[in-house]
Amino acid sequence: MYNYKIAQQIRQVLLSFVLLGGSLVCSETWRYSVAEEMEIGSFIANVIKDMDSSVEDLAARRARVIFDDYKPYLRLEQQTGNLVLNEQLDREALCDITEPCILHFQVLFENPLQFFRAELLIKDINDHTPMFLDEHILLKVSEGTTPGTSFQMDSAQDLDVGRNGVQTYTVSANPYFHLNIQESVEGRKYPELVIDQSLDREKEPEIILTLTALDGGSPPRSGTSLIQVVVLDINDNAPEFERPVYEVQVPENSPVGSLIITVSATDLDAGINGELSYSFSHIDRDVRKTFEIHPISGNIHLKTILDFEIIQSYTINIQAIDGGGLSGKSVIIVQVVDVNDNPPEIAMTSLTGLIPENSSPEMVVAVFSIRDKDSGDNGRMICSIQDNLPFLLKPTFKNFYTLVTEHPLDREIRMEYNLTITITDLGTPRLKTTHNITVVVSDINDNAPAFSQTSYTLLVRENNSPALQIGSVSATDRDSGTNAQITYSLLPTQDPHLPLASLVSINTDNGQLFALRALDFEALQAFEFHVGATDQGSPALSSQALVRVVVLDDNDNPPFVLYPMQNASAPCTELVPRAAEQGYLVTKVVAVDRDSGQNAWLSYQLLKATEPGLFGVWAHNGEVRTTRLLSERDAARHRLVVLVKDNGEPPLSASVTLHVLLVDGFSQPYLPLPEVAPERAQGDSLTVYLVIALASVSSLFLFSVLVFVVVRLCRRRRAAPLGVYSVAEGHFPGHLVDVSGTGTLSQSYQYEVCLKEGSGTSEFKFLKSINHNHQGTVNDTE
Repeated sequence: MYNYKIAQQIRQVLLSFVLLGGSLVCSETWRYSVAEEMEIGSFIANVIKDMDSSVEDLAARRARVIFDDYKPYLRLEQQTGNLVLNEQLDREALCDITEPCILHFQVLFENPLQFFRAELLIKDINDHTPMFLDEHILLKVSEGTTPGTSFQMDSAQDLDVGRNGVQTYTVSANPYFHLNIQESVEGRKYPELVIDQSLDREKEPEIILTLTALDGGSPPRSGTSLIQVVVLDINDNAPEFERPVYEVQVPENSPVGSLIITVSATDLDAGINGELSYSFSHIDRDVRKTFEIHPISGNIHLKTILDFEIIQSYTINIQAIDGGGLSGKSVIIVQVVDVNDNPPEIAMTSLTGLIPENSSPEMVVAVFSIRDKDSGDNGRMICSIQDNLPFLLKPTFKNFYTLVTEHPLDREIRMEYNLTITITDLGTPRLKTTHNITVVVSDINDNAPAFSQTSYTLLVRENNSPALQIGSVSATDRDSGTNAQITYSLLPTQDPHLPLASLVSINTDNGQLFALRALDFEALQAFEFHVGATDQGSPALSSQALVRVVVLDDNDNPPFVLYPMQNASAPCTELVPRAAEQGYLVTKVVAVDRDSGQNAWLSYQLLKATEPGLFGVWAHNGEVRTTRLLSERDAARHRLVVLVKDNGEPPLSASVTLHVLLVDGFSQPYLPLPEVAPERAQGDSLTVYLVIALASVSSLFLFSVLVFVVVRLCRRRRAAPLGVYSVAEGHFPGHLVDVSGTGTLSQSYQYEVCLKEGSGTSEFKFLKSINHNHQGTVNDTE
């Protein structure tokens, strides 16, 4: 089984033998000889001396011996280069009677591929004794036989050849016969018994002779047969065949028992002397075991199946013996006709089942040989593999082929190839043999990890819990094994102000991303960073993807009131003239919300008022206006609580308290306080102190404004001597300025203040707002 596997490692290749033959095959043929029956391990020759090489080259190139019939007759010792016998050789079993007996073989070297042709001559030794097929020969001789008549005897069989074969014959001493040695067409020697004198049946009816066959060995071997000569009555006509030579062609697939030919002879004698009996004459054992002849009819039949691949023709000597003992001779030449009964055979010499995907083109996958035992077209073969595969077949030497890759393989395209080598002969019908080979492509790290997306956007709601998984990234690698094992990592950010290491982390095994701390939308709305994916190959390959984290706003900030300021040391009192018309702008509540979107949409409502129905708050801009005309019955001092609420879920709110003082005019800033409502009169003394402080601060503010106006009027009077000095337009203090985008003030309001000349008291004239779109009006008040 081992030898068969070695023989099955030789593979097929298609075009290059003519181009490569000179470099792959040595033109010289090495010739060795050995005597048969030598002991196993006997030295034959040393191939290192023949090829002028070294022992190191012999081992490195994986030298081996391949016989044409793939049997391991010889063994090549890799350590010494000696060719020694691997088994005892029997020349007769190997070559039968063929001489000389030569076994052809090749010495194969790999890396690089090279063949040396060689022949092994098997020398014959004298190890077989001559043997007669019949140990007892009956010879009937007529007493009328004239001296000099010869009788052909069956030759002895000796499996040895040359001088060790049968060389001569002898017969025991007698006065009647002597022996002549003849030679057949094939070169075989056979004896003829020649009569020296006439026989006399009445004196001696029977003569016993001993026939001895001697070979030429040293010492010679011999075999004997007993000849019983029966003297018969006179018969003077010998049988004669119709033809001296018969020729017949027989297909090798003829069944056992088939009629090959019928021979016929005639004898002019009558009676028993004319009765003929047919038989073979001095035939070898191959003829005897293959054919049989009917002694009466002369029909010759097959005893066994013919095999053209073993014997192509047979020469059969036949004789017809009449009742008187006379015989006639003829020859039958049987030509065996070849039929296509042997499928092609394939034997592998070398096979590589694992090919790296980065291997160079024309890498040797297999070396093999093919043969067909048939002849002619029946023995001609065509070798092929499937189309559309990246492999080529190249003929190499004799019937050797090499299977090579056509171009580098790619494991990611195809991991395995199943090749079928088909050998078809050209006989009729055609016979074919197939051999399957599996070639596995091994992986190298030639593919970098690839992310499923080039960029990822992750949405995270603010105020998240630490260590919250906020998303994941995923990458795949087309390689296999460790080359496809991926490790994820965070890449350094280009922004030095972004503390990425304290914001997020990544699971190196599965790419899951985690927020390390709670995020605050108001501090960081979004940030970007890159993640990397690196495989475990050598060298390692990597890729990266962009991750953008968007922080979603939560309604976690209540509205913040900018005006009126709630942390002032004294509350701010708004002055409203009693002559104000309906819709008069008292003040505007300004608030902002640090949240965004609908969480920052603010709405205003009047939560509480001293006198409900007198003031109203616009829901969208926070303007506080009068809802009707003021009357003398209205209290002079009012306290309003305005609620500012956002649109979040749940909504958050803040409240602000406004103090409104109704005055008859700016010339009387310090008005006596009206009677306090019963419920307010019952307040504690602290409330009284607060009211007194507020009134004081308001009076001081009004006095400062009056001084400022008077100074400005005086300066204008010097420039233009008019009866009335106009005061330049002035804006409200900065804390009333509109803040765009906050949903508070939508307009700026300006007023003119005029001081009449010659007035003994401080009298102000309230004029209309310069903004003509404002609908509210102010009447003159002294």
